[in-house]
Amino acid sequence: MSWPPREGDQNPGQPSYGQPYGQAGYGQAGQGQPYGQPPGTTNLMAILALIFAFVFAPAGIVLGHFARRQIRLTGERGANLAMAGLVLGYVFTAIGLLACCGLLSLLISISRSPGNR
Repeated sequence: MSWPPREGDQNPGQPSYGQPYGQAGYGQAGQGQPYGQPPGTTNLMAILALIFAFVFAPAGIVLGHFARRQIRLTGERGANLAMAGLVLGYVFTAIGLLACCGLLSLLISISRSPGNR
C-alpha cells in the first residue's frame, strides 16, 4: 500500500484479506515474545544483590559479582540490577569503613586527652 491511499485501496493501513488483524507481516501466531516484554527471567542473585546492598553491603557486593557472571553465561535479565547492587554495595561499604575509622580515631583521641590521665 502506498500513502496517500489510492482510489482503489480499501482500509489503508489494515492487513489484507486472509490475515488476522495484528499479524500482517509478523509471522505465524504464537511465535516470538509479546510486545514490550523482553525474553527470559530476571536473575534471582541480581535481585538479592540489590536488596543486600542496603541490608549488608559486603553480601551485596559478592552477590552482584556472582549475578553478573551468571547473567553473562545464561543470558538472563537483571544486569542493571546486579550493577546497581554492586555500586551501592561498594558505596555503603566505603561509608561504613569511613565511619568505623572516624569512630576509632575519635575514641583514640579521647583516651589520649590530658584530662584522662
